[in-house]
Formats: sequence, C-alpha cells, structure tokens
Amino acid sequence: MTTTSETLALIQQALAAGGGAAPAEIMTKGWDQSASATSGITYYDLEPGAKKLYPVLTPLRNAIPRATGGKGIQANWRAITGVNTNNLDMGVSHGNRGGVIATSTQDYYAAFAGLGLEDFVNFEADYAAEGFDDVKALAMEGLLRAYMIGEEKVILGGQATYGIGQAAQPTVADVGTGGTLAYNTQYSVIVAGLTLAGYEASTVASGVRGSVSRTNIDTSVDTYGGGTGKLSANRLVQTANDANNTHALSCSVANLAGAVAYAWFWGAPGAEVLGAITTVNSLVITAAATGTQTAASLGANDNSNNNLVFDGLLAQAWKANSGSLIAYQATGAAGTGTPLTSDGVGGIVEFDADLQWFYDNHRMSPDTIWVSSQEQKNIKKKILNAGTAAAQRFVINTEQGNIKGGDLVASYLNPFGLNGAKAIPIKLHPNVPPGTIMYDTDTLPYPLNGVPALKRMRMRRDYYSLAWPVVKRRWEYGVYADGVLQHYAPFALGIRSNIGNG
Repeated sequence: MTTTSETLALIQQALAAGGGAAPAEIMTKGWDQSASATSGITYYDLEPGAKKLYPVLTPLRNAIPRATGGKGIQANWRAITGVNTNNLDMGVSHGNRGGVIATSTQDYYAAFAGLGLEDFVNFEADYAAEGFDDVKALAMEGLLRAYMIGEEKVILGGQATYGIGQAAQPTVADVGTGGTLAYNTQYSVIVAGLTLAGYEASTVASGVRGSVSRTNIDTSVDTYGGGTGKLSANRLVQTANDANNTHALSCSVANLAGAVAYAWFWGAPGAEVLGAITTVNSLVITAAATGTQTAASLGANDNSNNNLVFDGLLAQAWKANSGSLIAYQATGAAGTGTPLTSDGVGGIVEFDADLQWFYDNHRMSPDTIWVSSQEQKNIKKKILNAGTAAAQRFVINTEQGNIKGGDLVASYLNPFGLNGAKAIPIKLHPNVPPGTIMYDTDTLPYPLNGVPALKRMRMRRDYYSLAWPVVKRRWEYGVYADGVLQHYAPFALGIRSNIGNG
C-alpha cells in the first residue's frame, strides 16, 4: 500500500481530534530522538558542496616561469662557462699584442616528457550527487590540483636520465648490549639507496618499490623504476658467543649520490627482510626486522630512475659534471648521524662553509635554502641556543598581553655576498626529505648573460584537459602537459645531505 500525502493528512487530523471512535491509548508507538545522525526519522544537516580539505603546496611550480614553443624531442642549449680559463697574464710588451685566452663551453640537452593523470565519474555517481555537488566538475578540479602536486614532486625530485647505482657493501659490527638479537648467531645486512620518489612511496610495512608496472585507464601498461637503487652486497656478522640475547648491530654505508634515504634489510643469509628506512647513512639494528618484503624479491637491477619523467632539481645537481655543491655530513654515531653545527656566535658552520664555496667557486650567492620541517626546527635550535644569546637582539613589546611565544629563523645572513651581507630566505618545502637541504638560485650576478630565466619549464604543450568520448557508462577525464625542466646553470644549485636530527 502506498502512503500518500492525503493519508498522512488524515492521520494528523485524527490525532488532533483525539482519535475519533478509536481510543487514543492504542497509539502505543513512542518517537524518541534517533541514536545516530543516519538512523530514524532524522534530518541530516549536511551543507551542500564537498569541502576540499587537502593541501596543494607547489612553491617551485608556482615560481618557475613556463615557456611554450618547444619543438622536436628535446630542448638544447649551449653555455659559456668560463673565459680566460688558461689564466693568461695581462702585461704586454711595446708594440705587441696580448696572448689568446681560452674559453670553455658546455652543451646541455633535456628530453621532453609527458606528464598526466586521469579520473572518471560513472553515471550512478553523477545521479547520486545531483542536488548536492557537481561531481564531474569536482573530478576535473581534483585532477588539475593532483597534477600540480605531482608536477611539483617531479620538478624537485624527478630522476629520469640515470640511476643512482649500487650502494656500497655496508659496514656492520656486533654490539653486545642494547638490543634483543640472539648471541652466537649469524646475521646478514643489505642496504639500497632511495631517490626522493622512492623514499616518498616506501614504508617498512608496504616495502620499497622496485620495477613498477602500472596499468593505465586505457589498459596499456607502463613500466619504470620505482626509486630504489641496486642492492648492496650483503655483509655477514656473527654475534659473540656470550650467552646474552641482548645484542645489536651497528651499521653504516658510504654516501650514495642521488640517494636521500636508505632501505635496510637484515636476517639470516638469503632471507634478509626490510626492517628500516633511514635518512642518514647509518642504523642500529636492535631486533628482528618487522617488514615482510625480502631483499631477494627486488632482484639485482637498479630501479632508481623513471624514464617517463624529466630530471628535477636534485637530479640535475647530483648529476656528474654539474658543478653543483654536493656536501655530506659525517657518518657520526650509528643511527644518529651528524646534525648541523652551531658556530657559537649565531651561525651554522655548514651553512657558512657552503656559502663560502658558492662565492669561491662561482662568485655568487644562493637565493633560497629549502628545508624540511625537521631541519627548520633544528636550524632554530642551532641559532637561538643559550650559548649564542649575546649574538641576538630581541625587541619585545611589553604592552599587557602582547608577548608571544615561539621563534622562527626565517633567513640566514650570507657573509659572502658580493655587495655585503645578504639575507637568504629559509623556506619549508613539503617534499624536501628530512636530512637534506637544497640551495636554490633564481638569478646570476653576471651582466648580460643572455639567460631569460635561470631555470624554466620549456613546454611543447602546457596544461590541457581532455574529456574522452563516452564508451562506457561513465565520463572519463585527463589533465596533461608535455615539457621539461631547463636549468641553464646547474652549478648554482647545492645539496647538503645525510644530516642527523638534532
């Protein structure tokens, strides 16, 4: 039987009249407030429109200029990197001409790469969202934002043209206390380097990525490296026969260019399991590995590069013959590493050394220091610690209720600026990993250098969207672009990595 509005009106009329011939007592149903928002006859107070509560942080993408007009399969350019490189003396004798200087040049090229993402909305999803939100518009907006977030990661950490290679055989030593490893037992330790893409995609629980085969929306399959370098040779160690199950293993490995983190596997020889991912080149193993991924499952290949993208800033700095600053903190205590060092007068030893390198080698200064939240916190500690209070000046407004807690080191004063000290902003980046900082430069202090922008996105085709023909009961969308990150002066980049937390 269908309950109509007329029927409901009659029921309401009967209730108002005391029930007519039927006694009111027979209406025994009680109506209490529902126990939850989604049960009973309860209004659901939901505001129309889905709220977009996810971060879209793309500072490099936002700042780097984009140039269209790319042709062919790669961008090519040539740079003059030095004049009078043979360092001829200036004096000339009467009536004679001077010596001939040598000029150094370097050719650069970067292959264009297509980037893109897709999404779909099926017919039922569209029906269900009617009157609440435009789910098709949300799909397109989400795709565009997801593309921007993904492009930012590639601009920073894309690793396309070369693999980071094999990690060195680790150094491993038995420690008699501090762990729960068994005595008189042989353990095997293996390590592999991780690129930024590999680090961001990996956890001990889910494992690290080797060769990735991705099935696309059109059922095609793309295969590429997931960001893990070639596994090291294993290192065997035997714990002492002291009848104590309190052993630990102190491990370290040589720094690997291009690696921002390291994946560690250990266990019985031939059965090593992933147990830790570190952003320094050392580890203290205190217990059996808790992961499930075996080292053997990764095979013997270097899966660190993804030839479907382009080289980002980190890769262009780490690349051989780039001329960039590449510096590593000392290994230090296993599992702890070496943090940045306060100079005791309001500065940081490593920053001063790096900035002096830029001046001594290129007569220039970086414009930005990009850091993770870990390094931002540690930089504040090094500069504002108790031992350097005399080097700081604080202006406090003593007005009632106007004193605020907390500090932020927003910039670092470069004492090696060409025209005097230069304040270099220290900026957080959502994708710079702990243990790594990057020096970035926007302009060169060289007159008439012919560089339109020190770095730019050279595009064959900039952002475009596609609404594919409907071949299923769903709408399919894509957002794409095709280009490459072009850096005219990689020597203006710098990386300091293997920084301990502290």
